[in-house]
Parts: sequence; C-alpha cells; structure tokens
Amino acid sequence: MTKHWILIGLALVLIGPVSAMTADAAKFNVLETTIAAVHKAFREGSLSCLELTQTYLNRIARFDQPTGLNSILLTNDDATARASALDAEFAATGILKPLHCVPMIIKDNYNVRGLQTTAGSKAMLGFMPEKDAWQIAKIKAAGALVLAKSNMAEWAFSPRVTISSVAGETRNPYNLDHVPAGSSGGTAAAVAANFGLAGLGTDTGNSIRGPSSHTALVGIRSTLGLTSRSGIVPLFLRNDVGGPMTRSVADAVRILQVIAGPDPSDPITESARDRYPDNFLERLQQGALQGVRIGVMRHLSERDHDPRVKTLFESALKDLTRLGAVIVDPITIADFDTLSANHWCQMFKHDLNAFLKDNADRSPMKNLQQIVDTGLYSDYIAEDLKSNAAVIDPEKLRPPCKDLYRDERRVAYRAAVVQAMDKANVRAIVYPSWNFPPARIGHPEDYRGDNSQVIAPHTGLPAVTVPMGFIEDLPAGLQFVGRLFSEATLLPLIFDYEQATQHRVAPKGFEALAPKPSAALGYKQGGA
Repeated sequence: MTKHWILIGLALVLIGPVSAMTADAAKFNVLETTIAAVHKAFREGSLSCLELTQTYLNRIARFDQPTGLNSILLTNDDATARASALDAEFAATGILKPLHCVPMIIKDNYNVRGLQTTAGSKAMLGFMPEKDAWQIAKIKAAGALVLAKSNMAEWAFSPRVTISSVAGETRNPYNLDHVPAGSSGGTAAAVAANFGLAGLGTDTGNSIRGPSSHTALVGIRSTLGLTSRSGIVPLFLRNDVGGPMTRSVADAVRILQVIAGPDPSDPITESARDRYPDNFLERLQQGALQGVRIGVMRHLSERDHDPRVKTLFESALKDLTRLGAVIVDPITIADFDTLSANHWCQMFKHDLNAFLKDNADRSPMKNLQQIVDTGLYSDYIAEDLKSNAAVIDPEKLRPPCKDLYRDERRVAYRAAVVQAMDKANVRAIVYPSWNFPPARIGHPEDYRGDNSQVIAPHTGLPAVTVPMGFIEDLPAGLQFVGRLFSEATLLPLIFDYEQATQHRVAPKGFEALAPKPSAALGYKQGGA
C-alpha cells in the first residue's frame, strides 16, 4: 500500500494538480472509447490511467452482478497500483507504449502470474500460475494491465453457452434472456458492456468469433501459428488460437500487432517468422475495398438460416459493393462437404495433461482423470470430460492427429479452399458468423447456425468477425476468411467495411458512470 501511494504522489507531482485532472476526467466517457481516444486524453492531460482503471472497476461493481450479466470471475487488486505506475512512467518519459494503460479483460484459461486460473473448473480452484502466458507477457510489456479475469464455458467445451462450475452462466448484455455463445462469452459480454478497453479470448472452433458476433464485437482468429498458445489451458491444441476481442477493428489490430510472432515454447509459431508486417495499423485505411474481389460462401449462408440474418447478410453484400468491392457470388469449393467433414480429433486428454505437467508445482490437478474423479464440474460437460479421459494415447489413434501442416486431410482441405479463391481471384470469402441470432437461455432448440466451426479451425486460415447489424436488439456478425498469413491485406478490408457501416452500438442498461472513489467490488480479488 505504501508503494502504491508513493507512485500516485510521483504522478501528481509530475502531471499537475489532481483537482483539474479529476474535473477533466469526469468529462471523459469510457462508453465505446478506443485505445487511440484514451491515448489522446493522456497526452492532453485530461485523463489518467488510474482514473480510467478505477472507472472500469466501478462499472464492473455497478453492473456485472447487479444486472445478472455475470461476466467477471475476479478483479485484479493490483490494477490500480499498476495504473499509478503507468501514470508515473508516462509523466517521467512522455512516451506511451503501444498498449499503454489498456485495461484488459482476460479469459480465465490464460495464465496470469498472481491471478487464479481455473478454465472455469472448480477442480482448478487455487491454481496460481508461476508465470504469465506468452500473450499476457507481451501485452504487459506493451503497457497493458490485466483488469479482470472473465467467466468461460468450462474447459472451453461449449461453443453455445458460457457456463462454468466456478461462476455459473454469463448472459448477453444486449438481452439478458439470451446467451453470448461460448466459450469466450465472459470476455465478450464484459467488453461489449464497456467493463474494459479490450479483451483476450481463445478460439478452438468458434469461441472468439461466436461470442464476438453475438455481442457486436470484432473478434480475430488469426492464422494458426501467428500467435502463441503457451501458457493457455488447451482444448485441442491443434486448433487453438488466442486473440483479441474488441469494440473496433483498430483496437483489435493494435493488440494483434503486440501478440503476433514466434515463441520458442510454441514451435508452430516459427511458421510466422517474417510473415507479418512491422505495423498492421498503418495499413488500415478507408477505401481499401475499392476494386477488391470478395467471394460469397452461399454454401454456408444458405443452409439452415433465419431469414432475418439473411436480410442483414444481403445488406452487407450491398454495402461491400457500394464501397467498391467486386462481389463474386457464389464462390464454389469442390467437394466441400467431404473435405470439411470429420476433422475433430480428441487430443484434450493429451494436451491438458501436458499443460498440467508443465504447471505441476502449482496445479491442484495432475491429469484429466483426477479432474473426472473429483466430480467438480458442470453437468453439461460431464460426458465430454469422461469420454476424453477414456481416449487412448493419441499416438495410437487412427488416423493419427497431426498439426496444421502435416495432416494430409487438413492440407487437402485448405488447398481446396485456396484453389477456389485463386480460381475466382478473390482476396477473401464472406458469410454470416452465425445464421441465427443468439439463443434464448434455457432453449437448446435455439442453438443453430454456427458457421465458425467449418472452415477456419481445420484449415488454419485467418477468420475475423465484424458487426453487420441487429435483429431487434440482438447483434449479428459478418465473417471474413483469408489465406494463410494474409492478415495484413485482410484486415484493411474489414476496417473499411466497419468504418463505412458503423453497426456497433453499446448495449442498453449499461450507461456511463462518472469517476468516483473506489467501491467495494463484491469479487474475489487477486494480485498480479
């Protein structure tokens, strides 16, 4: 505590009187703000990192549990001290790091040193990682602070709901009677409700893009291998990708820039070396769609669908045309149904056991069978856990489970998709992220239309969802898919669409709060 106040005092001496700062900060509305807007306010002296951080903590206290949103598992009780240190650093140097004071919501399968990691499982309560996941270390070095850990679908098994035995069910901030999808629904709901400036989620088949689509966010599942999974609790490592979930393309790109690149502890990232630009952000520009050919994946958009989503999709295609894109409708992938089928491989036992072994000194569980034996898990994932615990050693599986570049079926599938794109001379393929709006809580018959599972996870190709409008009060997303490591040319197209359409709006019922003194948050806290 003494160190905390010393840092605050240093910041005040270097920045100026607190009364003027507080008066100006009260005018700063965090609703729908961006990293660029926050950094501008820092430079102008109208906002401090401490005030921004406290405002988000106040919002969590005011809205998360009282509304029943239930997106946050715990807040970081070192967040304000970190914020004060960042204020003092900026005051002393005049330099803002790329993610300087970006308070972030982190899915609870990322290891954060000093904060509990449970992956949503009661069996993992008390697990305090010794070191940060690679992505967490990168964002911290870039100036970000971990504000809170978010709820998730237990062990990341569900793409449909975000329910854990640790914290129960997360709801959709746009309509609390509906789901935010899974499994990164806690991050999605929190970022959408403006509880933090940005978030990190993970995507094995849907779990960045589905929740982002359901909550009007931008979600990037980058090329498999562009970012490291080291220090993230795995589901199926051969498909897992971690990445940003934000309210704008530019913010997502700022985070992607920081977390992209090779990590010796995740060998597949070696494939990313020299395959991404030094500055993604400078490539974002309006007009990027002019003359660009875009393929329409009718095979996905026309299958079982809600006509209201189709109406939004057709409107999105018109917007792309208006922005100068050349729409190739449809694009056809030969033998698509055959090539896209049966790519899932039960590697959870192998991958989780390896993760637990790496964290054996601190983890309360040593292997998947121990977890099953505890009975400490939600009913809806019981069969998933038991069936995966019974899997034979992956080396004995036939056909064997191989990675993105050595699995013959995955290579053939990816080649067919890319060949179709090449033949049609398109830079990207588009389709609705989900063909149906978010399901009603407690109505499994509503869980239909997930298109995110089909192409990107099994081919390794990058896929990004961006808001494309609303069905009454519920969001829908448009998904773009590109070639391997094509993010530098894919993301500008999405930025151009976003800037021209401006579909993102804040959910109702989570109004702005003026900065105020620290309140009792009602969360278990931890230090990081």
